[in-house]
Amino acid sequence: MDYKEQKTTGIKSWADDDRPREKLLLKGRSALSDAELVAILIGSGSRSETAVDLSKRILASVDGNLNELGRLSVNDLTTFKGIGEAKAISIITALELGKRRRLADGISRKKITCSSEAFEILQPIMGDLPHEEFWVIYLNNSNKVLKTACISKGGIAGTLADVRLIFKAGVENNASALVLAHNHPSGGLRPSMADKNITKKIAEAGTVMDVKVIDHLIVTENEYFSFADEGLL
Repeated sequence: MDYKEQKTTGIKSWADDDRPREKLLLKGRSALSDAELVAILIGSGSRSETAVDLSKRILASVDGNLNELGRLSVNDLTTFKGIGEAKAISIITALELGKRRRLADGISRKKITCSSEAFEILQPIMGDLPHEEFWVIYLNNSNKVLKTACISKGGIAGTLADVRLIFKAGVENNASALVLAHNHPSGGLRPSMADKNITKKIAEAGTVMDVKVIDHLIVTENEYFSFADEGLL
């Protein structure tokens, strides 16, 4: 068989409707599959594989889950033939921008009236982290978001929260209330005794400072545990 017959047909030979960039221009971004969007990011495949096919293969490795794709490092992505450092960085950058856009949208319009609204803000920040972090959402007296801040970063099994740092930032931002949050990379939602103790300690300090702790969320990729909802605050 002639070598030319073995080569995969390139994207440039496809009908305009089937080429990702042209398809986006003709039909809009929502008409593109995840693989086609990733193909636009990487620009090209290889002699034996189109950019779309390469993108499908990458997505298949994470079962089509974009959150899992966002966890891949440059080293992870460059194990795929046809993905060099520059293409890996393009994928990571695009996913990080999407994450930050979701976070910015959530913060700019948020007034927190229930645990699910706090989760919408917190999940993009910490839902897919491989290590624990402790965050605080600072609220005004109408429960509108003033600021979100990372208080500490830890390992896989835990992180520490400095009560003084929490309330220092609260005073600086004229906060009237707080939502505490930390993630469990293991995916478990059950609060530990340490989680309960630090929540109690921060809530007691808040009473002295006249800053109410209205909730503490344990965040995983798709779920959360609310201390307030469960009657632990």
